[in-house]
Amino acid sequence: MDRSWISRKRTTPEFRQGVEEFIQFALKHKKEGGKICCPCRNCGNITTVSTESQLRDHIFWNGFSKNYTEWIWHGEGISGRTNNNYEDPVENLSNDHLSYENDELDDFVHDTEDNLEERSHVLDSFLSDAEKPLYEGCTKYTKLSSVLSLFQIKAEGGWTDKSFTKLMAKLKDMFPENNELASSTYHTKKMLCPMGLDAERIHACPNDCVLYRKEYNELQECPRCGESRYKVSDNGDATNEPAKVLWYLPIVPRLKLLFANAKDAENLTWHADKRTKDEMIRHVADSPQWKHIDDQFEEFGRESRNLRLGLCTDGINPFGNMSSQHSTWPVSLVIYNLPPCLTMKRKYIMLSLLISGPKQPGNDIDVYLAPLIEDLKMLWDEGVPVFDAYRQETFTLRAMIYCTINDFPAYGNLSGHVTKGYKACPICENDTKAIHLEKCNKQVYMSTRVFLPRSHPYRKLRKAFDGKPEHRSAPIPLTGKQVYEQVKDINCVFGKPYKATTGQACYKKMSIFWSLPYWEHLDVRHCIDVMHVEKNVFDSLIGTLLNIPGKTKDGKNARDDMVKLGI
Repeated sequence: MDRSWISRKRTTPEFRQGVEEFIQFALKHKKEGGKICCPCRNCGNITTVSTESQLRDHIFWNGFSKNYTEWIWHGEGISGRTNNNYEDPVENLSNDHLSYENDELDDFVHDTEDNLEERSHVLDSFLSDAEKPLYEGCTKYTKLSSVLSLFQIKAEGGWTDKSFTKLMAKLKDMFPENNELASSTYHTKKMLCPMGLDAERIHACPNDCVLYRKEYNELQECPRCGESRYKVSDNGDATNEPAKVLWYLPIVPRLKLLFANAKDAENLTWHADKRTKDEMIRHVADSPQWKHIDDQFEEFGRESRNLRLGLCTDGINPFGNMSSQHSTWPVSLVIYNLPPCLTMKRKYIMLSLLISGPKQPGNDIDVYLAPLIEDLKMLWDEGVPVFDAYRQETFTLRAMIYCTINDFPAYGNLSGHVTKGYKACPICENDTKAIHLEKCNKQVYMSTRVFLPRSHPYRKLRKAFDGKPEHRSAPIPLTGKQVYEQVKDINCVFGKPYKATTGQACYKKMSIFWSLPYWEHLDVRHCIDVMHVEKNVFDSLIGTLLNIPGKTKDGKNARDDMVKLGI
């Protein structure tokens, strides 16, 4: 039975016909009164459904799991397909998990850049495993493909390492003697390790003063606050466990692998080759800042494969959604060269830093951004040679941070601008009109009508706002060069023991992003996450209208302050 329909779009006739054939196949082998394993991407044959209509709805809504080409959970034996129709699992890696096809992996394996020469013996072994039969006379599986197909089932099914080890041991015993199948989860992962990417584990001062790298690499205690590099036991003895760790996942190898995949390499130039170019804003490339960068840096703009990245960060609690006792900060990168439908897909969002908790880095986040910024400076100044599998050529790849995406508190951490008090507005700055509410004990900013058109009726309203009409013009945002002049002389000492002092105007530090050569030329450097704005406005509005306890903004203190303001 032809199963090429699995990789087709869900709107095509081939996919619909294939789904119906699969459902009939599954019903034919279904036990009387039993349920059917659902092979959609979300269920992964773990969840079962009772009816034919439920199965059809799941598949069309979530898509068919692309790695499930042997229907062993629906009545087909592991060897139920002929050699002519069998697809090697190595060639199917582009779907959900490893996303690189065998010929593209070959390009990566034979790449001569960076540290691949040091791992040549490992890669040679990896290639030999890809050709070695699973056992003597076996023509369908190699040592590598057998492990890959089983490991994909483990990933889809969510099996534990312990249960997978039991399965591997049992299968190794079932196969003919002297078979090449791995006997445990450990040996399976070891066999697949050349396909992985390195991660750097960098020790950090628990007070966020420094990273133990470069000149601090051999130190046992922080050179600024004197805190021990390692955790101290109850007896007062230092252990081998670091007090705080930064995980850094280098971005250059991953960018190389993106271009090693022909389809991804084609998508990375979609903005130049396939984007509709008119007066409408359909893509980030239609924005004035994109065009300004092309004009300001002509050499960078001429190469459509040069990447423009968005940096996103916020605090999360991996141990409980409702608790604020722990804050881990991931730093991710998104690629704006891609089509809009792919930019925010999980496959293309690259985790670059993971700053461990339990306390948030706050103003000291620059300490942890240092390894990433160094790579970004190298990608801008020098670039790296990269093989383009789509065009079959090598070129020099360069990249830049196009903007950051974060909520307002994280905006203060990244930019160094204050986000509380009388000068919290990054547009108005020193001209911010803030009012302190005595009863609510908070600052409010009632001068936002200046951003409305001059003829807007709200400008004339008095009682609905602060009792005064608004005749002022909207302030003009400062350019990057003007902001740089304000922050360039601020001397900030990082670390929790040292309190950040506000420098000239409204800034408390010179952000590490100013070390990027192009940062002062960007019109918009930091963007506020729309999701946070929508959620906060919605919560406040609905909470007040429905008088939800703990959510409403209407209370005695608020009303007393409104009376005092004449509203």
